[in-house]
Amino acid sequence: MSSTRDIDALIELMAKLPGLGPRSARRAVLHLIRKRALLLTPLSDLMQTVAATARECLNCGNVGTADVCDICTSERRANGELCVVEDVADLWAMERSGVFKGRYHVLGGTLSALDAIGPQELRIPRLVDRIDTESVSEVILALNATIDGQTTAHYIADQLEGRVRLTSLAQGVPIGGELDYLDDGTITAAMQARKAL
Repeated sequence: MSSTRDIDALIELMAKLPGLGPRSARRAVLHLIRKRALLLTPLSDLMQTVAATARECLNCGNVGTADVCDICTSERRANGELCVVEDVADLWAMERSGVFKGRYHVLGGTLSALDAIGPQELRIPRLVDRIDTESVSEVILALNATIDGQTTAHYIADQLEGRVRLTSLAQGVPIGGELDYLDDGTITAAMQARKAL
């Protein structure tokens, strides 16, 4: 029996995280072990807490610890603007920029015929319901500038045509770019220069 079996298993799990390969995971685990009291134990405790309490917002799809997130419950955010993003990382990128003060709708991905992902596999029907039941005056499509992202944007635009003002992010978002990887200034410029669809 290996004396490092659990450590090796931790390294293997960490290597599955985005942005970490086996070498980076090994360095991270060794650092955590060296700083056990300062980092490893609190991290372990917080991971258990998050595993037990994290959930998707029933309204928008954001991640938090309540059934409905703080953004959805904030009256200050009920300004009629609804920003549609692909995933929670994109929502958090928009929030990090501080430029958007409305509410969000997380689709949970994009349409993809190759992966058999249609509107029912995403939160598109819920989006249509929100337009029909909430006081939404503008839907901002902040989808990634990929083929699947643009296909999804066109599908949503067709579904919502005539129901609400539709806009999309403008300059600054490169073709193939993903919101989570853009700097705050680029997101701000794209939001301020959004265009009607």
